[in-house]
Amino acid sequence: MKRTIFFSAMLIMLVIVSGCRQTAESQLQDVSSKVLVSGKKPKNIIFMIGDGMGISQVYAGMTANKGHLNLEKCAYTGLQKTFSASDYITDSAASGTAMASGTKTKNGILGKDTTGKDVKTILEYARDHGLATGLVATSAITHATPASFIAHVKSRNQYEDIARFFIRHGPDVFIGGGRDNFASRKDGENLLDSLKAQGYRVIFSMDSIEQVKHGKLAGLTAPVHNPPMTEGRGNMLPEATATALNILSNDPDGFFIMIEGSQIDWGGHANDQKYVITEMLDFDNAVKQALDFAEKDGNTLVVITADHETGGMALNGGNLKTGKVEAAFTTKGHTAVMVPVFAYGPGAENFTGIYDNTDIFRKFMALYGFSATD
Repeated sequence: MKRTIFFSAMLIMLVIVSGCRQTAESQLQDVSSKVLVSGKKPKNIIFMIGDGMGISQVYAGMTANKGHLNLEKCAYTGLQKTFSASDYITDSAASGTAMASGTKTKNGILGKDTTGKDVKTILEYARDHGLATGLVATSAITHATPASFIAHVKSRNQYEDIARFFIRHGPDVFIGGGRDNFASRKDGENLLDSLKAQGYRVIFSMDSIEQVKHGKLAGLTAPVHNPPMTEGRGNMLPEATATALNILSNDPDGFFIMIEGSQIDWGGHANDQKYVITEMLDFDNAVKQALDFAEKDGNTLVVITADHETGGMALNGGNLKTGKVEAAFTTKGHTAVMVPVFAYGPGAENFTGIYDNTDIFRKFMALYGFSATD
């Protein structure tokens, strides 16, 4: 009798544990299945990602700028969770894929789910619905975050394979580094000629890029990555943002663009306070371009967030009057903390609260009126 009771109890415990495990797995695979949106729908969406930008990075920039940043204009704020399908701490490929497609995947994978199946991104949905599309980054345009909106590869390091997606299904405008992935390839192929054959104006300098007012633009501003602000990048990101928005706004159907301040992350990896702050301020100058456009246009939603936090940055002292910041770091890698979301314009009220990074895609889809069956 005792043995029967013992085995019955063990069976019950196994069922409970199994049920808990299944619940956890189902939550990981389908963390947010329902997203309801309200209010006015935008015609255009500007999605801005400060790579590695946590609350501390934001407030460090705010402090260094003596108390204010342009992104404070956003009246609606929220927090998003960043874990990936494989890790508590995500990388840029998995988090970029989650925000771009609404699908959790493993670290290192771009545009595919955990089984290896391609997942369609918000940029691809926008393109297929006749909207203009764009990508801008201070890194190589083939790097993890921008690539997550257009590429479908097993590894984020397949830079030359990623470049091919810009030939097949490229956005109307893309500006960033990565020229060597198109022109100095192991296979010897020159994809710059392929871009030109697709109707792109292929330009290498920001002075010339700024002169473009319409049409398809491939602005490849560096062989690999653009230099940091501390090494003379100048106003590349805000200028590229303004140029891209000017071109894309010619489309009467609207547009979608993702703009990344890539190197806030690299400052965090280096535990370099100055690097973080100069990149944060540069990103905020690009935010100003986006917010000014949205304010004037009246039909544009701007959403600003991060893919994850980098460095475990903490602010242990500072002075808002002098702009002094005293920061410390806990790691040279990423952390698992939630990251901020700022929103401005029609539909911005839908980005408050706490939610998963996959919900950002779902909110964009609902605001555009797109269906996953399209």
